[in-house]
Parts: sequence; C-alpha cells; structure tokens
Amino acid sequence: MQRLLILLFLASMAAAVHAQDAWPSRPIHVVVPFTPGTGADILSRVLGPKLSERLKVPIVVDNKPGATGNIGADFVAKAPADGLTLLVTATSFGTTPALRGNTMPFDPVKDFAPVGLIATSGLVVIVNPQLPVKSMRDFIDLVKREPGKLHYSSPGSGGPQHLAMELLKLETGMDIVHVPYKAEAGARADVVGGHVDATVSALQTAHPQIVSGKLRALGVMSAERSAAYPDVPTLKEQGVPDVEVETWYGALAPAGTPPAIVARLNEDINAALKDPGVGDFLAKQGLTAAGGRPERMGELIRRELARWTRVVKAAGIKAD
Repeated sequence: MQRLLILLFLASMAAAVHAQDAWPSRPIHVVVPFTPGTGADILSRVLGPKLSERLKVPIVVDNKPGATGNIGADFVAKAPADGLTLLVTATSFGTTPALRGNTMPFDPVKDFAPVGLIATSGLVVIVNPQLPVKSMRDFIDLVKREPGKLHYSSPGSGGPQHLAMELLKLETGMDIVHVPYKAEAGARADVVGGHVDATVSALQTAHPQIVSGKLRALGVMSAERSAAYPDVPTLKEQGVPDVEVETWYGALAPAGTPPAIVARLNEDINAALKDPGVGDFLAKQGLTAAGGRPERMGELIRRELARWTRVVKAAGIKAD
C-alpha cells in the first residue's frame, strides 16, 4: 500500500509538471481595473505583444474599471490560479485598502501572488494655465490667501492622486477643497476647462495636455526631476521636502498560482522591459522601467499599505 501511494504521488507530480510545461495553452487575459488610456492600460497594451511573442499565445487586455480599481482586482482575486488571468494595476492597489480597511472585497496581500513591478513614475501637480501661479510656491501662497475657495479634482476618493494631495495639504497647511470624479480623464478635463483649479496626475497620462499647454505643471512629486520634464522642479526644490510620491504599475496573479508559472511570467516581463523599443516608449511617457523579482513587488505593496494607512488616519479621510 505504501509503495502504491508513493507511485500515485509521483504520478500526480509528473502530471503537474507536464501541465506547467504545457502552459500556457490558451490566451492570457490581462485585467486592467481602469478605463482605457490610463497608465496601466497603456503599459498593458505596450507589453502585451512582447509577452505574446515569448509565450506563443495571444494576450488579451480586458478593462474592468470601477471602485478605484477594486472591481477588476476582485475579479482577478477570484479567478482560477492557473496563470491565465493576470492583474496589471497601479498605486491605488495600495491606497484604496488603506482607506477602506476591512470593507475591501479582497485582501491585497493574501489574495494575490506578486508577479513583477513593471514601471514607476512621478506624480505632477498641474493647474489650469489661467490660474495666476507659475510655481508650486505661488500655488501654496494663493491657496493660503484664499482658504477653502480653490478646488482640486481627483479620479476618486482614496486613490493615489487624492491621498498625494492630502499629504501635500498636511505638509503645507493648505485648505483646498477636494472634488472626486469617476475617472482620471474627467478629473483632468475639468481642470483644462477651468471648472476646478488643480489636480495631481501621473506624468504619462497628463503628458499630452502639458505639452499642448492646456495644463501647467507646477512641480513633480518624485525625488528627482523627470527626464520628460527637465524644466519642472521637484517639490523639494520648491521648499516642500517631505512629499515624495511615485506612482507604480505592477502585475499580480491570483493567490495559489504555481510558483513556476509566476517565475516564468516574471522572467518574460523583465525581458520585455529590456526591449529598446519598450524602454524608449516608457522614457517618452515619463516612466522608468522597473523589473526585478516578484518579491520586490510584494515588498512594495506592504510598504504602500503602511504608508497610506498613516496618511488616511492623519488626514481623517473617510470612505464614501
């Protein structure tokens, strides 16, 4: 009987290895929990063809926006752990749980297997060009002269743009009113239209409107100036030293995905990021290729959850 059990165990292990060797046998669906044209969507569509070449199957990008990324993330958390459904998400994956706590439909740590960090980017404070400010210091002074009268938009309560501005408010003492929108495009469009005064945006998504002069960039929130905007100073250079915030984009699979499949996906993402064409595209969009082992992604998520939980508590932010 013991010999039979050993043989059955070895047979099952061999079958599992064979199944992983045959992976992927069907198209891989990359779920983007945001609207088309956002950073995670752009990255998924740029990396998709490169991954398809390496994996020999189609890469299908599915947009499942809503609830600041929660709808798409929850879909992936509950998907089969077979490596055929991935999540490409962004900074809100770490900010929204900090706001919603135990009301989240999934656990951002326990319900996912980190695959890899794709790219990082600075956030930028942008205003309507008609606003009489040329720098971040001008903007802070204006808000302080008119407390509670100016407004800033964000793609939704609890998202990285919202929390980044709330962190900026905490550090500078500004009193500016938050106006949440359902998506980033609408939040920026109403700054362009003059309906709100300012917003915080990822560099790559605001890039076309900054270049065209429809929006004015006051300062980047990263530690260093962006290569895409060398003339735009950091907040630290403008006297705001404690507000360094970067957006990030990463890939995750459902928890329980076989480690061999996670390792293969990580290897292929890292290889795609080294492609010169991909690197040039990212640089033009104000993004920095990241890469690294899956553990880097997992550590980042845990740090982000801790950081933004502190900001939410300090600012007294409540979930809608």
